[in-house]
Amino acid sequence: MKFGKGLAASVSILLICMLTACGGNDTSGRVQIEFFQNKPEAKGSFDALIQKFNDSQSDITVVQVNPPDAETVLKTRVVKDDIPDIVGMGATDTYSLLAQSGIFMDMTGSPLLSRIDETYVQMLKDVSGMEEVIGIPYSTNANGVMYNKEIFSKLGLSVPRTWDELLATAKKAKDGGTIPFYFTYKDDWQTVLPFNALASNLEGIEFYLDRREGKVTFADRYREIAEKQLELMEYGHGDNFGKNYADGNRAFARGESAMYIQGTWAISEIRKANPEAPIGFFPLPTGDDPESNKLISGVDTLLAVAEDSKHKEEALRFIEFLLEPENSKQYISEQTLFSTVQGVTQDDPAVAELLPYLKRGQVVDFADHYIPAAVQLNSIIQSFLQNRDIDAYLKKLDTEWDKVADRR
Repeated sequence: MKFGKGLAASVSILLICMLTACGGNDTSGRVQIEFFQNKPEAKGSFDALIQKFNDSQSDITVVQVNPPDAETVLKTRVVKDDIPDIVGMGATDTYSLLAQSGIFMDMTGSPLLSRIDETYVQMLKDVSGMEEVIGIPYSTNANGVMYNKEIFSKLGLSVPRTWDELLATAKKAKDGGTIPFYFTYKDDWQTVLPFNALASNLEGIEFYLDRREGKVTFADRYREIAEKQLELMEYGHGDNFGKNYADGNRAFARGESAMYIQGTWAISEIRKANPEAPIGFFPLPTGDDPESNKLISGVDTLLAVAEDSKHKEEALRFIEFLLEPENSKQYISEQTLFSTVQGVTQDDPAVAELLPYLKRGQVVDFADHYIPAAVQLNSIIQSFLQNRDIDAYLKKLDTEWDKVADRR
């Protein structure tokens, strides 16, 4: 195929522009920073903040990348030594492996950390198993029990603060003709929500630090947790394994259950179905002492800079911008999350009952943040809740953990 001179010149210019952009600079001569993050629901919020930042700069352009199955894509890019300038991700086992590999900047001693709640800085250290601080915690979430305030009022129910009170509340709801808990266990990741509250509160994160050293086993320590996982199943609905996350959000929005064991991330989805949903939220009580019960709260997004980035200074300027109270507030308000930035509060009434726990630091991280993804925790728990075999469940957790540990 032949091109005219004008068309050929245009194609050449286009190719030059594409190559220039790939090299880290856009056509205006600005440094281009790639911000790779893993939350599809947060893309719009980050787009707005990125636009605000880019408009305020004369020498930097930030570009967001948010692919499907982002963690898998990120791992592939790491293998290819193609690491984004800034990575936004949760403080999970995947983060731990990447932090230990040395691909991210060590932020220990960074003045940016002086703005951050120390609780969440320590969480990064605990998850990574490192004394160094790899990344900046940006936002946090929480896992607990949503409840329908109108149903609670109608049935004369009060917010439970102990395990026995929780089951008594569920029984009263059931006796009153209302579904106590709307379980959505067609999606296996949903089965982990009660597990996180029970495991983190009853055994603590220290269990996982000891498990890494081979000092403890699930079989020895997790029987009470397993028993309580099964007890909750007595108060679901007729199709616990046939409904998924989206089904549950719509059902709870319509007032079909008194309670819904869920994360704060679901609030915006529920409000899409019913903007006036009367949502309350309390930590899932796991024992007999209400004062010792902790809210499950972990780092939803941390911001890490690539050690080999050619534009670290510019990347840190963008992170500093995101940490400004006004911008942090904008993000958590849109996403119904909590800020790690000291002094920035979440004002949504739906989570008002969780705020005292956050203020006191009465929180503990998600247990599954410490369990390697290769263990396949979600499917193990889903199978257990269906077959109800505690011994087989605990043995499976130990066996799969050991298999992964042997490969590391």
